[in-house]
Amino acid sequence: MPNRRNAIYGLLIASLILGLLTGRAFFFNLAYLFGGLLAFSLLWAWLSVQWIGVSRRTRSTRAQVGHVLEEYFTVTNRSILPRLWLEVRDHSTLANHRASHVVPLMSGRSTYSWKVQTPCQVRGEFQLGPMTFISGDPFGLFVYPRRVNATSRVVVYPMKAHVNHFPLPAGVLSGGDAQRQRTHVITTNATGVREYASGDSFNRIHWKTSARRDQLMVKEFELDPLVDIWLFLDLASSTLVEEPSVRRINGIGPVVPTSSGIPPSTEEYAVVAAASLSQYFLTSERAVGFAAYAPGRTIHQPERGARQTNRIFETLAIARSLSNHTLTHLLTLETPYLGRGTTLILITASVETKWVTAAQMLTSKGIRPVAILIDPVSFGGAQSAEPLRSMLRNARIPHTIIRKNDDIGAVLSAGTT
Repeated sequence: MPNRRNAIYGLLIASLILGLLTGRAFFFNLAYLFGGLLAFSLLWAWLSVQWIGVSRRTRSTRAQVGHVLEEYFTVTNRSILPRLWLEVRDHSTLANHRASHVVPLMSGRSTYSWKVQTPCQVRGEFQLGPMTFISGDPFGLFVYPRRVNATSRVVVYPMKAHVNHFPLPAGVLSGGDAQRQRTHVITTNATGVREYASGDSFNRIHWKTSARRDQLMVKEFELDPLVDIWLFLDLASSTLVEEPSVRRINGIGPVVPTSSGIPPSTEEYAVVAAASLSQYFLTSERAVGFAAYAPGRTIHQPERGARQTNRIFETLAIARSLSNHTLTHLLTLETPYLGRGTTLILITASVETKWVTAAQMLTSKGIRPVAILIDPVSFGGAQSAEPLRSMLRNARIPHTIIRKNDDIGAVLSAGTT
C-alpha cells in the first residue's frame, strides 16, 4: 500500500509540474483526478471501520489447564454501506489464543460470526481484548485502524490429579465438640427450622412442620464436628528449583509448557498437589482452609462447597514463587489461631530443617501436621530431601515425597509414611 500511495503522490506532483510548465489544462485535470482519488480512498478507509460493532461471548470466565476455552465472536455492520474486507485483531494475553480473523465481504445491515477454541496450557489470570478493526479502500491506498478498548478476564485454573484416598493422621477423622455454627451447606446436623426465604432450596423444606404451621418452613444445619483441614503452600523464592528449559511469560510470569504434562518446576508440582488435595477434601464435604504467600498473604478460612474450591483455585492460578517468606515464617505467623485437632498439610520443596522443628512444636498443641515434599534433586537441585525425611520420621510427622515425572494422584493416594 505505501508503494501504491507513493506512486499516486508521484503522479500528482508530476502532473502539477507539467501543468505549470506547459500551461495545458489536461495536466491540471489529471492532478485533480489523482488528488480526488487520494481523498476518496482516505474517506472510504475511514468509513470502513465506522458503525461496526463486535461482541465476544465466552462460555465461562473460568477454565482449567488441559481443557478448551470457547469464544464466540459476532461482527455487525450497522450501516447500509458494504464492507469489502475487515481485519479483526485481538490483543488478548491468553497464551496460544488466536482469535484474530479476516471478515470477508459484508453487505449493509449484516452480521458475521465465528468460533474460536483455545487449548488452555498455562495457568493464570489473563485479559481478553482489546480489539482493533482494520480496513481500507478498494484501491489499496490506505488502511485505517479503530481500537475497541473493551476487555474482560479469564482465569485458568491449574491442572489437578485425581486422588482416590488420602489418609489423615489417626484420631482426627471424626470426633470433637459440636461447632454450634450455622452453615448454608447441608450437613447431618439439623438443628431446627425457620421460615422459608426466597432462594432457599426446595430440598431443605420440612414438609411436616410446613403442613402443621400452614406455611413453608426450612431446616437449619450446623457444622458437623469433623476437624478442619488446612493447606499451607510454600511459595518462597528460595525453594524454587526448575530445569533450565523452563520458559516463563515476561521472565517471572506463568510457566509456558513445552510438552504435555506438568512443567519441570517445583512450583508447578506444588500447585498441582495443592489443587488435587483441596479438590479431594472439598468433594468429600470436609472444611478446608488455605494459606500461602503467593507472593502476597492469602488466607482462606475453612469452608465447604464449590465457592471454597473456586477461591482456592483462583489463588493457585496466579500463585508464583516470589515471596521472601519461608515455610518457617508461614508456620510461625499463621498457626497461632488454628484450633486443637486441626490437620495441617504442608506442601513444600524446602530442605531447610527449621520448619520441621516448628511443625514438631505444633503437635504439642494438638495440631496434626502432614508433609508433602517436592524433591528438589529430581528437578536439578543440589540438596537432597533425604536428611529432611529422617527428621520427619524422628518427629513422627507423616510425609510423602513427589519427584519429577511422578503421577501426583497415585503418590498422594498411596498415603504417607
